[in-house]
Amino acid sequence: MTRCVPYQLAGQVVDVRFTNTTVEIFFKNKRVASHPRSYQRGRHVTDSAHMPDSHRRYLEWTPGRIVAWAEKNGPSTAEFVDELMRSRPHPEQGFRSALGVMRLVKKYSPERLEAACARALLVKSFSFKSVESILKHGLDQRPLRTEPTRVHSTHRNIRGPNYYQ
Repeated sequence: MTRCVPYQLAGQVVDVRFTNTTVEIFFKNKRVASHPRSYQRGRHVTDSAHMPDSHRRYLEWTPGRIVAWAEKNGPSTAEFVDELMRSRPHPEQGFRSALGVMRLVKKYSPERLEAACARALLVKSFSFKSVESILKHGLDQRPLRTEPTRVHSTHRNIRGPNYYQ
């Protein structure tokens, strides 16, 4: 996906001209952008001048910097934030979610955020919404089950492992 249109034109119909080396974007017959063409599949090409100021702030962040910040809250928070960014095709796509997770500490305590991240890691749910839901419903305050639940039943319709031998 190429993101080479100024953000002010988001949602607008534009004309695109491709050559072997260049991509040009036109809006109302006026050229608004021109970029070297990339042939790498799935690679984002973004001109920072086309980004809103709020997005440009994230350019100075790195995955390591965000994980180090999360580490200050606790090891589960750091591991969760790291996994959240790794679960995206590009770590940068997880920056806003990771920073959102870290902002949850303003509404909930650092201890609760750490417990919520531990639970989210356990169920392998790497999203902001997952951690927010865990906190909202108080699941972080319930004990974690680390062992699988075993069913011990003597009901006559349960065959058990010996039936299959």
